[in-house]
Amino acid sequence: MRKMTLFALGLALVATSCVSKKKYTAIQLSNQTLHDKLDEANRALNDCNGQKAVLDARLAELQNKNEHLKDQVATLNSTNAALLNNVGNMATLSAKEAANLEKSLENIKEKDLQITRLRDALTKKDSVTLALVVSLKSSLGNLNDTDVTVNVEKSVVFIELSDKMLFKSGSTVLSPRANEVLGKVATVLNDKPDQEVLVEGHTDNVPISRDCFKDNWDLSASRAITITRVLQNDYKVDPARITAAGRSQYVPKVSNDTPEGRSTNRRIRIVILPKMDQFYNMIESGLKQAAAQDH
Repeated sequence: MRKMTLFALGLALVATSCVSKKKYTAIQLSNQTLHDKLDEANRALNDCNGQKAVLDARLAELQNKNEHLKDQVATLNSTNAALLNNVGNMATLSAKEAANLEKSLENIKEKDLQITRLRDALTKKDSVTLALVVSLKSSLGNLNDTDVTVNVEKSVVFIELSDKMLFKSGSTVLSPRANEVLGKVATVLNDKPDQEVLVEGHTDNVPISRDCFKDNWDLSASRAITITRVLQNDYKVDPARITAAGRSQYVPKVSNDTPEGRSTNRRIRIVILPKMDQFYNMIESGLKQAAAQDH
């Protein structure tokens, strides 16, 4: 820049001394053009330097990403090697392990078969139980289901008789209808002479207010004994088979909060307790009777 200035001064001196005004003007225009080109070149240089800085930063960023990708590739290669090693280990199961696996699969199949057989047996048991209930109901005749219910649970037969059908309120005196029903129950019991019989008396939770009974224990036991005497004396059920029990108010079927609930809880339950072989014979008999009814 300094040299250019000196050169321009030299030219000015020469022009003033040796050159015509026309040539001097031409030289000045040429000098201005050179200045303009120099400024343009400097601006271009500055742009190039700026672009170079941007490209250098981009290059540094790409180099950093490249290093990160190299680390990821190394990690993936390590993981892949570990997976391949695990696959190799799995592929080299010993003969003993393979035999154990096969045995386990056989056990699972066997258990599945047992479950299937058990499910089929339960289905058959439900059908047999239903047939037995139908048979017992048939023996009892056309009684109102709300007054007499028959259930079979785990080889035990339960016959429940409602209190209102058997006794007057707070009394052990049997109603006229009771003898008819107990006669039919006795027919069922006498058909199975080797089975034990439990007669249970149940009350609601209302305290008894009569002088002849101390409490609901006394009332429930007295009613069970009354039923037992009728079965023994009037219908010849062997008394050695019978147990009379009072359960008072402590085994309710439903809540005692309503009159209907209290009525449901006042009941006599007769439980037939067979031995297992006797139970299966009873089932077979029930199936035969059900089949005969179907035909």
